[in-house]
Amino acid sequence: MMKSRHHRATGAAATFPRSVVSYLFKEQRFLFILLGALIASSFFLLHPFSSLPSHSTPDALVVQRRDKFPSFNLPRRVPTDLKKPGLRIVVTGGAGFVGSHLVDKLLARGDSVIVVDNFFTGRKDNLVHHFGNPRFELIRHDVVEPILLEVDQIYHLACPASPVHYKFNPIKTIKTNVMGTLNMLGLAKRIGARFLLTSTSEVYGDPLEHPQKETYWGHVNPIGERSCYDEGKRTAETLTMDYHRGAGVEVRIARIFNTYGPRMCLDDGRVVSNFVAQALRKEPMTVYGDGKQTRSFQYVSDLVDGLVALMEGEHIGPFNLGNPGEFTMLELAEVVKEAIDPSARIEFKPNTPDDPHMRKPDITKAKQLLNWEPKVSLRQGLPRMVSDFQKRILDEK
Repeated sequence: MMKSRHHRATGAAATFPRSVVSYLFKEQRFLFILLGALIASSFFLLHPFSSLPSHSTPDALVVQRRDKFPSFNLPRRVPTDLKKPGLRIVVTGGAGFVGSHLVDKLLARGDSVIVVDNFFTGRKDNLVHHFGNPRFELIRHDVVEPILLEVDQIYHLACPASPVHYKFNPIKTIKTNVMGTLNMLGLAKRIGARFLLTSTSEVYGDPLEHPQKETYWGHVNPIGERSCYDEGKRTAETLTMDYHRGAGVEVRIARIFNTYGPRMCLDDGRVVSNFVAQALRKEPMTVYGDGKQTRSFQYVSDLVDGLVALMEGEHIGPFNLGNPGEFTMLELAEVVKEAIDPSARIEFKPNTPDDPHMRKPDITKAKQLLNWEPKVSLRQGLPRMVSDFQKRILDEK
């Protein structure tokens, strides 16, 4: 038995070399092994290290590696002229009039921007020129519902801002101001983002103080037709400060006064867009009341500069952002006539409820703390708006 096992083991040992040799020569495997060895030998023979002089040091090896292989650079150096990576920013209501101009500025300076808009008053046309930009994203979403994003800053502009739009669905308007602001503040708290609320001069109501300072608490009708917007924004300011004091959220508050410029809705009920559209369509310009009520008009680029200065600064606010230049409605109508059609007619109609008689910002605080003030006068900015409206009204036809 033992002898038999011994013979089997000896036989297996004897056949192993034969099977190896058979394996190597079968299907020309040996030829491929020789060819591989030849290629490897050629690589080492032709390698640049072989040309080094006998006295070469390790430092010389590294220098030659860098000369022959530019990617072999140790340690790697970061070029000094590289810009810091831009911020990741969400703009709610970014397809709207002001929001789209803000998006333009943020993208131009190198930031990545996510626009969140439900397109109630916003238009894709305002953003179409960014659709090919890899740093731009557009999400169709209503801020009344929560959303999860990862961003550094939140510009919260979402809300219909003209009487025609916010009176169309007042319940939706106040829900946007309250629930929408709650949702975006909650997002800012979760991700540690800085939050900017765009409030409005409407928080002053029909003011008993003129011009209006940020310390003025306002004179607002809580049950009027405009209350969904006026009181909604006042509540949004309250929520913003409560999240700051109670949850440590970094916040900023801007109170925006009348703003005009390209991309305004043609028929949004605001006085500048009304006058310009009516004059271009050869319709009478509608003046409500006696036309002696006053407003202040800032060009949209001035407002956008103010919003960015506020977000990037160290002061919470609230800050008035507006142009202190004050015009009566009749004076505004004359400026529009000069720019479009001197023969345009004016038509008087009864005034709307709770329409403020005077509106003029005191911007001393913004000048001192933000180093901001408007630069574009009404007579400079209005022709730019007129050109935009002319093109869009022609497209309608």
